Amino acid sequence: MKKVLTALSCAAVCALASASSAEDPPMGFFVTSAGLGDGGNLGGLEGADAHCASLAEAAGSTGRTWRAYLSTQEEGKRGISARARIGTGPWYNANGELIAVDLDQLHIMPNLYARTAVDENGNRIKGRGDSPNEHDILTGTQADGTAYFPWQEGDKTCSNWTSSGEGAATVGHHDRHGGGNTSWNAAHNSRGCSADNLRATGGNGYFYCFAAD
Repeated sequence: MKKVLTALSCAAVCALASASSAEDPPMGFFVTSAGLGDGGNLGGLEGADAHCASLAEAAGSTGRTWRAYLSTQEEGKRGISARARIGTGPWYNANGELIAVDLDQLHIMPNLYARTAVDENGNRIKGRGDSPNEHDILTGTQADGTAYFPWQEGDKTCSNWTSSGEGAATVGHHDRHGGGNTSWNAAHNSRGCSADNLRATGGNGYFYCFAAD
C-alpha cells in the first residue's frame, strides 16, 4: 500500500511539473546579447530584425516574428515608430517574467529594470555600477515609442541605422539608472554612431527585440 501511495504521489508531482512547464509563457522580449559590431550601422531595420530573429532562434525560440524596437526619421514626414512595429503584447522575458501586457503599459509603467531586461538567454546585461557600463540601448525613439517629427533637428537614428560614423542615436537605459536619465527607451542621445562613441556614453550597440506576432 505504501509503495502504491508513493508511486501515486510521484505521478501527481510529475504531472504538476509537466503542466507547469507546458504553461510557461514563450519569450517575447529580450535585450540583444551582442550588437552587430559596426556601431549604429545595423543594416537598417531589416538587418536589426534579422539579428533579433537569429539570436532568438539560437536561444531556442521558434515560430515567432521578431522586430527590433527602433524608430526611423524621414524627410518631410514622421518616420516609422518603434511602438508600431512590435505587435500588441503581452511580452515575457526569457525567464518567464511579464514585461508588459500591452503597448500602453509598456510605455507608461513597464516591468523593465536590470533584473528583468535580460538577454535572449535570460542573462543580465551590464548596467550602472558594472565595468564596463553597457546600459545604453539603441532606440531612436521618443518616450512614448513614436518616431521624431522632421522638425526635431538632428540625427537621432544613426541615419536610420545605417551609419557607424556621423550622427547620433537616442538611447534608453535598460537598468533605469543614470542620474535623472531613467527612461528605458529615451534617456539621452549618444555621442556618435561609431562603436567607440557608443561605448563612450555607456553602451555597446545593443537594442531591444520584441515578438510582434
